[in-house]
Amino acid sequence: MSASEGYPGTLYIVSAPSGAGKTSLMSALVEADPLLIVSVSHTTRAPRRGEQNGMHYHFVDAAGFERMVDEGRFLEHARVFDNLYGTARSSVEQPLAEGLDVILEIDWQGARQVREQIPEAVSVFILPPSTRALEARLRGRAQDDEVVIARRLREARSDMAHYGEFDYLVINDRFEVALQELRALLTSRRLRRAVQERRHAEQLSELTRVGPGSAVDPPR
Repeated sequence: MSASEGYPGTLYIVSAPSGAGKTSLMSALVEADPLLIVSVSHTTRAPRRGEQNGMHYHFVDAAGFERMVDEGRFLEHARVFDNLYGTARSSVEQPLAEGLDVILEIDWQGARQVREQIPEAVSVFILPPSTRALEARLRGRAQDDEVVIARRLREARSDMAHYGEFDYLVINDRFEVALQELRALLTSRRLRRAVQERRHAEQLSELTRVGPGSAVDPPR
Protein backbone atom coordinates (compact mmCIF):
# COMPACT_ATOMS: atom_id res chain seq x y z
CA MET A 1 0.00 0.00 0.00
CA SER A 2 1.37 3.45 -0.90
CA ALA A 3 1.62 6.27 1.60
CA SER A 4 -1.37 8.14 0.18
CA GLU A 5 -3.70 5.17 -0.35
CA GLY A 6 -6.84 5.48 1.73
CA TYR A 7 -6.68 9.27 1.93
CA PRO A 8 -9.95 11.07 1.12
CA GLY A 9 -8.21 13.35 -1.40
CA THR A 10 -7.01 12.42 -4.90
CA LEU A 11 -3.64 13.23 -6.45
CA TYR A 12 -3.77 14.47 -10.05
CA ILE A 13 -0.57 14.42 -12.09
CA VAL A 14 -0.88 16.96 -14.93
CA SER A 15 1.66 17.23 -17.74
CA ALA A 16 1.78 19.19 -20.98
CA PRO A 17 4.27 20.62 -23.45
CA SER A 18 5.21 24.27 -23.09
CA GLY A 19 2.53 26.39 -24.77
CA ALA A 20 -0.35 23.94 -24.36
CA GLY A 21 -2.10 26.19 -21.84
CA LYS A 22 -1.69 23.99 -18.76
CA THR A 23 -0.92 26.81 -16.32
CA SER A 24 -3.94 28.88 -17.36
CA LEU A 25 -6.24 25.85 -17.16
CA MET A 26 -4.98 24.85 -13.71
CA SER A 27 -5.35 28.41 -12.40
CA ALA A 28 -8.95 28.61 -13.57
CA LEU A 29 -9.70 25.15 -12.21
CA VAL A 30 -8.30 25.87 -8.75
CA GLU A 31 -9.86 29.33 -8.53
CA ALA A 32 -13.37 27.89 -8.76
CA ASP A 33 -12.82 24.78 -6.59
CA PRO A 34 -12.16 25.15 -2.83
CA LEU A 35 -11.29 21.44 -2.54
CA LEU A 36 -8.48 21.65 -5.10
CA ILE A 37 -4.92 22.95 -4.69
CA VAL A 38 -1.71 22.96 -6.71
CA SER A 39 1.34 21.45 -5.01
CA VAL A 40 4.22 23.91 -4.57
CA SER A 41 7.60 22.49 -5.60
CA HIS A 42 11.05 23.06 -4.11
CA THR A 43 13.83 24.53 -6.25
CA THR A 44 17.39 25.73 -5.89
CA ARG A 45 17.06 28.45 -8.52
CA ALA A 46 16.79 32.08 -7.50
CA PRO A 47 13.33 33.70 -7.33
CA ARG A 48 12.29 35.66 -10.39
CA ARG A 49 10.69 39.07 -10.22
CA GLY A 50 7.27 38.81 -8.56
CA GLU A 51 7.75 35.25 -7.27
CA GLN A 52 7.04 34.64 -3.60
CA ASN A 53 8.54 31.91 -1.46
CA GLY A 54 5.92 29.32 -0.52
CA MET A 55 3.50 30.51 -3.20
CA HIS A 56 5.28 29.94 -6.51
CA TYR A 57 8.08 27.71 -5.19
CA HIS A 58 9.81 26.80 -1.97
CA PHE A 59 13.24 28.33 -2.60
CA VAL A 60 16.10 26.45 -0.92
CA ASP A 61 19.87 26.26 -1.33
CA ALA A 62 21.59 23.25 -2.88
CA ALA A 63 22.74 21.89 0.48
CA GLY A 64 19.23 22.00 1.89
CA PHE A 65 17.82 20.33 -1.22
CA GLU A 66 20.40 17.53 -1.11
CA ARG A 67 19.65 16.99 2.57
CA MET A 68 15.97 16.50 1.74
CA VAL A 69 16.95 13.98 -0.95
CA ASP A 70 19.11 12.02 1.52
CA GLU A 71 16.24 11.99 4.03
CA GLY A 72 13.82 10.61 1.42
CA ARG A 73 11.53 13.63 1.65
CA PHE A 74 10.87 13.96 -2.10
CA LEU A 75 8.32 12.07 -4.17
CA GLU A 76 10.27 13.06 -7.25
CA HIS A 77 13.19 15.31 -8.04
CA ALA A 78 15.32 16.19 -11.03
CA ARG A 79 18.06 18.47 -12.25
CA VAL A 80 16.99 20.89 -14.98
CA PHE A 81 20.05 22.58 -16.47
CA ASP A 82 21.88 23.99 -13.41
CA ASN A 83 18.99 23.90 -10.94
CA LEU A 84 17.27 21.22 -8.85
CA TYR A 85 13.50 20.80 -8.64
CA GLY A 86 11.48 18.43 -6.47
CA THR A 87 8.10 17.64 -4.95
CA ALA A 88 8.14 17.14 -1.19
CA ARG A 89 6.03 14.27 0.14
CA SER A 90 4.51 16.54 2.80
CA SER A 91 3.22 19.00 0.19
CA VAL A 92 1.14 16.18 -1.32
CA GLU A 93 0.30 13.76 1.49
CA GLN A 94 -0.80 16.32 4.10
CA PRO A 95 -3.51 17.99 1.97
CA LEU A 96 -4.65 14.57 0.67
CA ALA A 97 -5.14 13.45 4.28
CA GLU A 98 -7.18 16.61 4.92
CA GLY A 99 -9.58 15.70 2.09
CA LEU A 100 -8.21 18.06 -0.53
CA ASP A 101 -7.46 17.07 -4.11
CA VAL A 102 -3.93 17.95 -5.18
CA ILE A 103 -2.63 18.87 -8.64
CA LEU A 104 1.00 18.07 -9.32
CA GLU A 105 2.29 19.88 -12.42
CA ILE A 106 5.34 17.95 -13.62
CA ASP A 107 6.83 16.58 -16.83
CA TRP A 108 6.36 13.01 -18.03
CA GLN A 109 9.64 11.90 -16.42
CA GLY A 110 8.59 13.19 -13.00
CA ALA A 111 5.17 11.62 -13.55
CA ARG A 112 6.84 8.22 -13.91
CA GLN A 113 8.61 8.67 -10.57
CA VAL A 114 5.40 9.66 -8.78
CA ARG A 115 3.34 6.81 -10.27
CA GLU A 116 5.89 4.30 -8.99
CA GLN A 117 5.24 5.51 -5.44
CA ILE A 118 1.57 6.49 -5.75
CA PRO A 119 0.07 4.16 -8.37
CA GLU A 120 -3.47 5.29 -7.55
CA ALA A 121 -2.68 8.85 -8.71
CA VAL A 122 -4.76 10.05 -11.67
CA SER A 123 -2.66 11.31 -14.58
CA VAL A 124 -3.78 13.81 -17.22
CA PHE A 125 -1.94 14.98 -20.33
CA ILE A 126 -2.93 18.24 -22.02
CA LEU A 127 -2.24 18.67 -25.72
CA PRO A 128 -2.61 21.61 -28.13
CA PRO A 129 -4.90 21.05 -31.14
CA SER A 130 -1.96 21.16 -33.59
CA THR A 131 1.73 22.00 -33.85
CA ARG A 132 0.75 25.14 -35.79
CA ALA A 133 -1.43 26.29 -32.87
CA LEU A 134 1.36 25.45 -30.42
CA GLU A 135 3.87 27.52 -32.36
CA ALA A 136 1.41 30.42 -32.56
CA ARG A 137 0.93 30.34 -28.79
CA LEU A 138 4.67 30.28 -28.15
CA ARG A 139 5.18 33.24 -30.47
CA GLY A 140 2.20 35.04 -28.95
CA ARG A 141 3.97 35.23 -25.62
CA ALA A 142 6.51 37.62 -27.16
CA GLN A 143 9.03 36.46 -24.58
CA ASP A 144 11.47 34.30 -26.55
CA ASP A 145 13.70 34.72 -29.59
CA GLU A 146 13.65 32.37 -32.60
CA VAL A 147 16.32 30.07 -31.19
CA VAL A 148 14.40 29.54 -27.94
CA ILE A 149 11.10 29.04 -29.78
CA ALA A 150 12.68 26.40 -32.05
CA ARG A 151 14.10 24.61 -29.00
CA ARG A 152 10.75 24.69 -27.19
CA LEU A 153 9.03 23.23 -30.26
CA ARG A 154 11.56 20.37 -30.43
CA GLU A 155 11.11 19.68 -26.72
CA ALA A 156 7.32 19.83 -27.11
CA ARG A 157 7.34 17.18 -29.83
CA SER A 158 9.42 14.92 -27.59
CA ASP A 159 7.11 15.52 -24.62
CA MET A 160 3.92 14.92 -26.60
CA ALA A 161 5.14 11.50 -27.69
CA HIS A 162 4.57 10.32 -24.10
CA TYR A 163 0.85 11.15 -23.87
CA GLY A 164 0.06 7.41 -24.02
CA GLU A 165 1.49 6.93 -20.52
CA PHE A 166 -1.35 8.97 -18.98
CA ASP A 167 -4.88 8.00 -17.91
CA TYR A 168 -6.71 10.95 -19.45
CA LEU A 169 -6.13 13.16 -22.47
CA VAL A 170 -7.46 16.72 -22.88
CA ILE A 171 -7.08 18.64 -26.16
CA ASN A 172 -6.92 22.35 -25.39
CA ASP A 173 -8.42 23.71 -28.61
CA ARG A 174 -11.07 25.90 -26.99
CA PHE A 175 -10.16 26.96 -23.46
CA GLU A 176 -13.67 26.80 -21.97
CA VAL A 177 -14.29 23.34 -23.43
CA ALA A 178 -11.01 21.99 -22.05
CA LEU A 179 -11.80 23.56 -18.66
CA GLN A 180 -15.25 21.97 -18.65
CA GLU A 181 -13.73 18.57 -19.45
CA LEU A 182 -11.29 18.88 -16.55
CA ARG A 183 -14.12 19.85 -14.18
CA ALA A 184 -16.12 16.84 -15.36
CA LEU A 185 -13.12 14.61 -14.63
CA LEU A 186 -12.84 15.95 -11.08
CA THR A 187 -16.55 15.47 -10.45
CA SER A 188 -16.63 11.93 -11.79
CA ARG A 189 -13.61 10.89 -9.73
CA ARG A 190 -15.12 12.37 -6.57
CA LEU A 191 -18.37 10.43 -7.07
CA ARG A 192 -16.66 7.03 -7.16
CA ARG A 193 -17.95 4.81 -4.38
CA ALA A 194 -14.54 4.22 -2.78
CA VAL A 195 -13.88 7.98 -2.63
CA GLN A 196 -17.35 8.75 -1.26
CA GLU A 197 -16.89 6.06 1.41
CA ARG A 198 -13.68 7.69 2.58
CA ARG A 199 -15.09 11.22 2.52
CA HIS A 200 -18.41 10.35 4.19
CA ALA A 201 -17.57 7.36 6.39
CA GLU A 202 -19.44 8.65 9.45
CA GLN A 203 -22.53 9.66 7.50
CA LEU A 204 -22.68 6.35 5.64
CA SER A 205 -22.29 4.44 8.90
CA GLU A 206 -25.26 6.30 10.37
CA LEU A 207 -27.38 5.79 7.27
CA THR A 208 -26.76 2.04 7.10
CA ARG A 209 -26.70 1.20 10.81
CA VAL A 210 -28.97 -1.72 11.78
CA GLY A 211 -29.97 -2.22 15.40
CA PRO A 212 -32.14 -0.93 18.23
CA GLY A 213 -33.30 2.59 17.56
CA SER A 214 -32.00 2.69 13.99
CA ALA A 215 -34.13 4.01 11.16
CA VAL A 216 -34.17 0.61 9.47
CA ASP A 217 -35.49 -1.35 12.46
CA PRO A 218 -38.47 -3.44 11.33
CA PRO A 219 -41.79 -2.44 12.96
CA ARG A 220 -42.95 -4.66 15.82
